[in-house]
Amino acid sequence: MNFIKNKYVKFGIAATLYLLWVIWVGNFWLLIGLPIIFDIYVSKKVNWTPWKKRHQKNSTIVEWIDALIFAVVAVTLINIFLFQNYKIPTGSMEKTLLIGDHLYVSKLKYGPKLPNTPIAFPFTQNTLPFTTSVKSYINWPNWGYKRLMGFSSIKNNDIVVFNFPEGDTVVSENTKAPYYAIVRGRAMELKTMDEKAGKKQLSDKEYYALGRQDIWNNYHIVVHPVDRRDNYIKRCVAIPGDTLKIVAGQLYINGKAQVHFEDMQYHYLIKTDGSGINPEVFEKLGIYHSIKEGEENDVREYENGVYEIPMTEKVAQALRTNVKVKSVEKLVMNEPYSDIFPHSPKYNWKLDDFGPLWIPKKGATVKIDMNNLCLYDRIINAYEGNKLDVKDSIIYINDKPATSYTFKMDYYWMMGDNRHGSSDCRYWGFVPEDHIVGSPKFIWLSLDPNKSFPANIRWKRMFTSASR
Repeated sequence: MNFIKNKYVKFGIAATLYLLWVIWVGNFWLLIGLPIIFDIYVSKKVNWTPWKKRHQKNSTIVEWIDALIFAVVAVTLINIFLFQNYKIPTGSMEKTLLIGDHLYVSKLKYGPKLPNTPIAFPFTQNTLPFTTSVKSYINWPNWGYKRLMGFSSIKNNDIVVFNFPEGDTVVSENTKAPYYAIVRGRAMELKTMDEKAGKKQLSDKEYYALGRQDIWNNYHIVVHPVDRRDNYIKRCVAIPGDTLKIVAGQLYINGKAQVHFEDMQYHYLIKTDGSGINPEVFEKLGIYHSIKEGEENDVREYENGVYEIPMTEKVAQALRTNVKVKSVEKLVMNEPYSDIFPHSPKYNWKLDDFGPLWIPKKGATVKIDMNNLCLYDRIINAYEGNKLDVKDSIIYINDKPATSYTFKMDYYWMMGDNRHGSSDCRYWGFVPEDHIVGSPKFIWLSLDPNKSFPANIRWKRMFTSASR
């Protein structure tokens, strides 16, 4: 034991761990930290904890402050390099993952990425606690994208936590709706108003510009760097180089139908003999049916015993055996093109009839023209930092005419297992590699938001896999 207590042994252990960390990070300027470690363990010339008195007893308050500072630094480093907690806020992954599941998210599987904004209020994502628009970080210094070595790359059907790509811009007065969807909605309103007034119709691009200007004039807009955008969780259904297509709700990757996961949900239309279904039937099947106004509800009830319910195929089969039920049919969702990526009439894709779409791969080159530019304009401009202009139907990248583009990053396609209740890539497009946060490993706590303590604890879900 005396050997371990030797100051040179302590320094040797600390210095070795620090050197391994520097090599992993790949920034050898950090070697200037070695003299500091030497002084902490051996020479002790500088008091690196100035809030504490050296060589004498400190008060209880000072000791608590010292412990708090150590805990904050330790947890911050753990969150950056090892793992972090993530709470499921919406039902986009049901029934695979439920609202109220708390996940252990590994940063090591795909490699932790260094923060773009390293100076921030601890344990916050983008705003200070109890505020909606006060930023929890400062923009300087702002580091570029760097990911450390991990254990593996993203595979098809991995469940992944990532920064929301369209979270770069947020309307403070309506943080639940994506900024770009709000702008598109306003553009459509302006277009409809002109149609009703018999005014000359502008192009969709011109209406979008007017809608954007209106939003900026009337609301408080906040812009976030990549690491300060909200975290989302989805299943990665397509990786770089894949070709994706959806036909009548069936997903195909490179021409092969995706396997239906046991807990994957779609919306179904249920028709009965005209009578209602007992709520206890729904409860036994795991369908949440509340009669209280304002509560989350899986069941949408229409007249004459008609219901619309999100559920798995297994639950649909069970419901078909109910004596009151006459039919249970999976719905096919057909939202207007303005809601679906790439939000262009040239690609009149639907939620359940989509593609084919090739997923961009780092180093690959594609031809670009006025027909397909809408697929890649956000990649070229927002994600990869190029200046993009179109003049007289000629595309300019960094002020030079361009007929092709070579991608600098890999991209991924994420979809929720609750296929008709998920805001995912079908609405807002590709997820860049620099937005990848980590891989959920297990559920360490699960709380049902519709029940009170202790009935709200879902004991059977605790410490089960979150990556199934």
